Amino acid sequence: MRLPIVDVQDVAEAQLCCGCGACAYADPESVRMVDDLDQGRRPVFVSPEARRRASADAMSVCPGIELSHDESDFAPGILEDMRPGWGPILEVWEGHAADEELRHAASSGGASSALALFGIERAGMHGVLHINARQDVPFLNETILSQRREQILAATGSRYAPASPCDRLDLIESAPAPCVFIGKPCDVAAANKARALRPKLDANLGLTVAIFCAGTPTTRASLRLLEALDVDDLDQLEGLRYRGLGWPGMATARVHQDGEPRVTGQLTYDEAWGDILSKDRQWRCQLCIDHTGEFADIAVGDPWYKPRDPQNPGSSLILIRTERGRRVFEAAVEAGYLSVKRVSPQTLPASQMNLLRTRGGIWGRMLALALARAPRPRYRGLPTWRFWWSAQTWRQRLQSVVGTLRRVGRRGLRRRRPVRPFQPDREQSLATQVEPPPQPPVALRSA
Repeated sequence: MRLPIVDVQDVAEAQLCCGCGACAYADPESVRMVDDLDQGRRPVFVSPEARRRASADAMSVCPGIELSHDESDFAPGILEDMRPGWGPILEVWEGHAADEELRHAASSGGASSALALFGIERAGMHGVLHINARQDVPFLNETILSQRREQILAATGSRYAPASPCDRLDLIESAPAPCVFIGKPCDVAAANKARALRPKLDANLGLTVAIFCAGTPTTRASLRLLEALDVDDLDQLEGLRYRGLGWPGMATARVHQDGEPRVTGQLTYDEAWGDILSKDRQWRCQLCIDHTGEFADIAVGDPWYKPRDPQNPGSSLILIRTERGRRVFEAAVEAGYLSVKRVSPQTLPASQMNLLRTRGGIWGRMLALALARAPRPRYRGLPTWRFWWSAQTWRQRLQSVVGTLRRVGRRGLRRRRPVRPFQPDREQSLATQVEPPPQPPVALRSA
């Protein structure tokens, strides 16, 4: 029995949505983004009539159901031995923002922030479309277009919470000059799909920067993090920082209590990410094949080959993927916005040791989903089989298949999971919002 996916509501309910927001940009009259406590940012139709009249554009920009590389688009001179596992790469660098305040505030050296600042101060860019914490609900995100250094500085630090930066690609499309776009790998892939539809957007995407991503924790994960940080009153919450202010930085919550601001608690990166956030990620992230921004002009991430040191101000691993990315990068270095050194391409696998094994595991998971006739994305030009065979042990190969078959039942992957918009209630206790009554999935409509 085939489980059809016809529109973006089907994508979301089949748990294949990345939450990027590109569908809401492509068809804003029909689709809007909401927060779902257990799934992340998700699209919903504004009305039943809107679902009936929805355009095909919303589905055509969705990275959740399909990703493909066209090798004819690759720049000449890419590192061919790196391409199967890491996508197109021209050069690998390591460096950090020359602006010490940006470097310290950012998660890993501030390279993406420095590129953004160079774009608006020296490269004639109109602005930078990226994510920031919502002012009214600091554990949720919103999309903003920054045009000043202080805005970029205020948004530094990784946001390990659901975000949909593509929902405001209209701000780039309508801008009087090109802009920088910063997002997760799936966000950049969606922006690339959208630029193929909209010539003005294509002309105005002056630079795309992807941040390495290990998956998006759900909103419930952020609430659990707040509990661990000893926040008991959401009405007093003023800020939640997942990391940064050093490398890799601490998770901290800031509250306003008895008329005074104070930090309630701190957790190390391993405590926050490893013990809490990484254990509650959306299902589509478990099927993700692109963790390093293969569709971006430039991708940046942590140089995890280095030992973690609280005294280390941080640096970024920088992948140059396109000629446009190389031109902007070289200009930013020449203008003094980045301090960098070229490193061996092997620094990438040394920094992200698990990703080739993860890529191989995708082949086994996709096989299991096919056997179970459960929804799965389509990939073209992004190899997985060779890494399933070469980067995994027999035990890991078996686990990638058997473990996924178990998840089909446990996570209800053959059943529809309706989107349930979440509205934080400042009057309600945090504990009540972290553990509300579970909602069972319902059967997917079948052909």
